[in-house]
Amino acid sequence: MAVSTAKVNLLGLTQPQMESFFDSIGEKRFRAGQVMKWIHHFGVDDFDAMSNIGKALREKLKASAEIRGPEIVSEDISSDGTRKWVVRVASGSCVETVYIPQGGRGTLCVSSQAGCALDCSFCSTGKQGFNSNLTAAEVIGQVWIANKSFGTVPAKIDRAITNVVMMGMGEPLLNFDNVVAAMHIMMDDLGYGISKRKVTLSTSGVVPMIDELAKVIDVSLALSLHAPNDELRDKLVPINRKYPLKMLLEACQRYISQLGEKRFLTIEYTLLEGVNDQPEHARQMIALLAGIECKINLIPFNPFPHSGYERPSNNAIRRFQDALHKAGFNVTVRTTRGDDIDAACGQLVGQVMDRTRRSERYIAVRELQSDVSAAAGRS
Repeated sequence: MAVSTAKVNLLGLTQPQMESFFDSIGEKRFRAGQVMKWIHHFGVDDFDAMSNIGKALREKLKASAEIRGPEIVSEDISSDGTRKWVVRVASGSCVETVYIPQGGRGTLCVSSQAGCALDCSFCSTGKQGFNSNLTAAEVIGQVWIANKSFGTVPAKIDRAITNVVMMGMGEPLLNFDNVVAAMHIMMDDLGYGISKRKVTLSTSGVVPMIDELAKVIDVSLALSLHAPNDELRDKLVPINRKYPLKMLLEACQRYISQLGEKRFLTIEYTLLEGVNDQPEHARQMIALLAGIECKINLIPFNPFPHSGYERPSNNAIRRFQDALHKAGFNVTVRTTRGDDIDAACGQLVGQVMDRTRRSERYIAVRELQSDVSAAAGRS
């Protein structure tokens, strides 16, 4: 049998995994903390730069390990300060990462998959189909790249990235192990030290994995709702046909209740003109969410070519928001950010603009390789 000579990518290892790695090469476990600090606090990817590690160990590490993030294809900065990175992952596909500054907060929107299998009708990512899951190194690598770009290493209290949301390309719960590992590194003091309240996973509704999530981590949870009844949600968010609203909301409530402290479910609701933005939809949503501790984030649709949908008028958005407010809900309307660099919610497509032919796009599209239902826990 051939012996694998592949190097271990330390970028995606959690603290326990890093300790196990050092055990495996005959070194003390405390080395894990030293190396994690170099990687995540200082943004170092060169073992020779790790000054508190002896030369012999550095040589051993160079022979058996590497620190390799995704390849940066492009970085664009919007007029409003939003930044978007296009990075290429091992599968050859590209994914996008978006940084959104607002006041004293800097939120990084991280992708979990290249493409997406769920095919929500209003999301441009879904139009390209599913290509591949990102590794843990490719997920946390997006945080690593963004953090280094701001010159905030070593990590400081006034760092640029204060919040991370798993709301980029892909369905995080269909790449469960890698996403959970990356979120543990985000929250680890040896990683990025971000509060569990400020790391949010957004799901379209993979019910069995919501229950699994509660067993391994206590990050904040957001639900991509987008419709107040099953008939409409079946069309907009097809996974609803497998996990309808009653089942989904019960799973979300179980998750929130198991956190052991006062926490809220965030409801994400994209407003589509004439589709889900009418007064009857607001009334249905009020009834649906009655008794659920939640805050509602209304997202006016961000148009992309051939979507078939339009953004509602400001009056329609305000009317919908007011109806929810009067019913006692905490409701905000998400301000569109980064629209001039195609970085707004729902616009991420893994697009690469050829620098010599600006009209060409690179969109990685491949037939779905694994059954979504199997990933969701069905035999």
